[in-house]
Amino acid sequence: MKLKNEMSLTFESRSSNEGFARTAVSAFISQLDPTIGEITDIKTAVSEAVTNCIVHAYKESVGIIYISVKIFEGAVVVIKIRDKGCGIADIEQAMEPLFTTGGEERAGLGFAVMQSFTDKVKVTSREGKGTTVVLEKRLMSRIKDV
Repeated sequence: MKLKNEMSLTFESRSSNEGFARTAVSAFISQLDPTIGEITDIKTAVSEAVTNCIVHAYKESVGIIYISVKIFEGAVVVIKIRDKGCGIADIEQAMEPLFTTGGEERAGLGFAVMQSFTDKVKVTSREGKGTTVVLEKRLMSRIKDV
């Protein structure tokens, strides 16, 4: 796949930045002229990934969240959300619907939501080093040169 455009963001893991992250990502992909549904899907998936960084990766502290977005030929969007937090001990278990380490106030549906709103979700993690979530989605772009 040929890279057409890319951008990156870095911000603190504060709840107030979650809306900024999803809005910035959706604004960047708007150059593909996506449908409202496609924008909503991406905003929801990004929101879940960023919330995981805020709630789980850095728990009671503030760290840095890194997002990169790449647009490839064929209107394929790849979004990478990364933290340098505590990491995930068992990725397979963490991706099970309803599993959470966040206590009773958390539903444990973050990864399931990401999977339902994107074409592909890949998670890599190392305990004590952080987690990377890669979301991929092909859009039905109406732009001819993408």
